[in-house]
Parts: sequence; C-alpha cells; structure tokens
Amino acid sequence: MATKEEIIEIIDKNHNQIELLIDKKIQIWTEYVLFSGLWWMGVGLSIIPWIIWFVIRKRDSTDRLLYIAFYIMAIAVVSDILGDQLGLWHYRYHVIPVLPTYFPWDVTLMPLTIITLIQIKPNVNPWIKATFFALAASYCAEPFFDWLGVYEPVHWRYSYSVPLQIILYMSAHALSKRNQFSKIDQ
Repeated sequence: MATKEEIIEIIDKNHNQIELLIDKKIQIWTEYVLFSGLWWMGVGLSIIPWIIWFVIRKRDSTDRLLYIAFYIMAIAVVSDILGDQLGLWHYRYHVIPVLPTYFPWDVTLMPLTIITLIQIKPNVNPWIKATFFALAASYCAEPFFDWLGVYEPVHWRYSYSVPLQIILYMSAHALSKRNQFSKIDQ
C-alpha cells in the first residue's frame, strides 16, 4: 500500500497534468473558438432567452420560477460535468472555456424551457409536458447541437436522455407546487 506522501505525489502530478491540459484548452479556445459564429450563437443563447422570459413571465410567480430554474441549472451543470468527465459526451465551442458544460443549455435553455412549460397552461397533465420536453430536448435539441458540431455524444444515445429529462421535469413540477416557504424573520 502506498504511503500518504506517495499518494500526495501521484495526485499532485496528475493535477499538474490537468493544469497543462486546461492551459492548452484555453489557448485553443482563444485562438479558434472565441468570437467564432458558434461562440456568438452560444452567447446569444445564454442572454436573449432570459430577456424574452423576463418580458413574458408570470410576474407574481417570478420567485418560485427562479427557484425552479436554479434547481434545474444545478442538476444540469452537475450532470454535464459528470457526463463529460466520464467520457459519455463532450462539448466544443464553449462560451466559457474552463467549464466542461455547454453554458447556454445548462443555464438558459433547459431551465427556461421547463419554467415556461410550467407556467403556461398549468392545468395540463404534467406527464404530457414532461414527455413533450423530454422528446423535444432529446430528439430535437441534442441532434441539432450535434449537427452544429457543438455537442459530441461519445458513449451516449439521444434515447438515454428521455427518462432523465422526464424525471427532471417532474421534479421541477413537484417543486413548483410546494408551499412550505415561510418568511425569515430577524
């Protein structure tokens, strides 16, 4: 069994190699990706939908919808990091080069689509909305970003995303129905 010092040395050596690769990734991003058409598209997809949502949102539900959006963002970012690190997929044309996720999808498109579906026709069966969202995300959005060359499913199939997207939507829907919030008094 290795000693503590040997383990630290191995981990530090690995970390140094990762730092060198990240430096190279930033260099490639700066030289080839920054200000490219797909980079600008990513910037636009990160900002413009939020502006549109801000105009069309149900104002008296803003706090609840943002709560759900941040929940979706957290799950999306963590899932994308895991998928990337495990080699299931990877992204090109990052908006921010050090994030292994596709920022526009995780922080804008996915959460805004879900909270918009939640606020529009709230009495429609949530399973119908969840299925619609999952099918659209898995068979329209993923193939579109794959076709653009932004997303590369390595050991992943679009179909694998469907049940995960349904679970994500249904959990967001359940959060939207919660009324367990009380005021924080001083």
